[in-house]
Amino acid sequence: MKHVILTSIFCAMTTAGALVQPSTAQTTMPPPSPRTPAETVAPQPGANSFTEAQAKSRLEANGYSAVSELKKDESGIWRGKATHAGHPVDVSLDYQGNIIRN
Repeated sequence: MKHVILTSIFCAMTTAGALVQPSTAQTTMPPPSPRTPAETVAPQPGANSFTEAQAKSRLEANGYSAVSELKKDESGIWRGKATHAGHPVDVSLDYQGNIIRN
């Protein structure tokens, strides 16, 4: 009987101790998510690693269709034409993945 009681106390203390242990999870902030066109005033220049196909896919995944004339400029910004909500628009995609309607 003494063994059962001691085992129960040990288990209870171990569980309680685990509950008050500080978290070992990282406390760093996650990377910022790409901004929406309303939050981004201008595309940010930088070394763009998107291929033309990836840039087109990103635009299409964000509601743009009929994406055409995509060209990467000297600042690393993809620029082209597309349709959004039934209206033709000029679009830009920067190295951070931000989409800007021009």
